[in-house]
Amino acid sequence: MAIFADRAEAGRELADELADWRGADAAVLGIPRGGVVVAAEVARALGLPLGVAVVRKLGAPSHEEFAVGAIADGVRIVDPAAVRQGGVTAAQLASVEERERAELERRTRAFGPDAIDVAGRTVIIVDDGVATGSTALAACRAQRARKAGRVILAVPVAPAGWRPEASVVDAYVCPHRIADFWAVGQFYEDFSQTEDEEVARLLARDLP
Repeated sequence: MAIFADRAEAGRELADELADWRGADAAVLGIPRGGVVVAAEVARALGLPLGVAVVRKLGAPSHEEFAVGAIADGVRIVDPAAVRQGGVTAAQLASVEERERAELERRTRAFGPDAIDVAGRTVIIVDDGVATGSTALAACRAQRARKAGRVILAVPVAPAGWRPEASVVDAYVCPHRIADFWAVGQFYEDFSQTEDEEVARLLARDLP
């Protein structure tokens, strides 16, 4: 059953959960592409700068929405249990990773993730939801490597039993933790694909 009309509505609700960070020395980083739509609403409500945390899911070849890992700049996560469950061979994983690294580099060039200096600052990493968690954790680890002061992971919806690694994430905010969870898209009436142009427009709108 849908909880949100669209990603923008999810972002507004998530912003309410993050109200204590309004006006803080922090930055909001959305995970492209859909997460940037959610993050834009959070950044606007809290009066914080908006940027991106570029990361790519490593999806099983037979079902690309099923993540067996994720990559970000200097970060590689592979879930052996998910690899086995998805029946992914070493050759298939290598092929998927090669393709996704190319897309990671393309998005890095397109969206400029280093536009915001996060060193010593709090970063609020936002996506439109968590399924397996690989993508979110890769994004958080990448910001740790960039010397972020604190890392907060904020998503509108996630499986009830999922928690991020305490060594990677200082705080986890999720207003809807669902026991009967199948996919992030099931909780949105409109979960249409976000295009590069919309991400660029949202980032440009946040420029001073």
